[in-house]
Amino acid sequence: MERAIDAIEQAGIATCVASSGSHQKMALTLGKTGLLDRFRGRIYSATDPDVAVGKPAPDLFLHAAERIGVPPTRCAVIEDSPHGIAAAIAAGMTPYGFSGSVIPASRLAGDGVTVFESMADLPELVIAQP
Repeated sequence: MERAIDAIEQAGIATCVASSGSHQKMALTLGKTGLLDRFRGRIYSATDPDVAVGKPAPDLFLHAAERIGVPPTRCAVIEDSPHGIAAAIAAGMTPYGFSGSVIPASRLAGDGVTVFESMADLPELVIAQP
């Protein structure tokens, strides 16, 4: 995961985390993976006051895009849940479904969704995004 993020950021692409989880939960999970400091200041939650409705509504992703200053149409969303994919599509963002977790590829697939199984493939997919 960290190498994928390195490659994406080295290509000049802004990154953030936008999750349905609370900030407390994300601090725990991102801390365990060693990614908390990397995303500090760019972590957004469905519990943020500016987010009216969580996934599958687009509010969280639109909030994150606004905060990092990137138009929704230029955003790629990496998701491992059908609700997250639906939120990305509703926000007008490009969805990528990570099937290397617990959700099978068939539940993430759909029109305009690129499904991938290995984080090693992510940089090439996102950097090639038009």
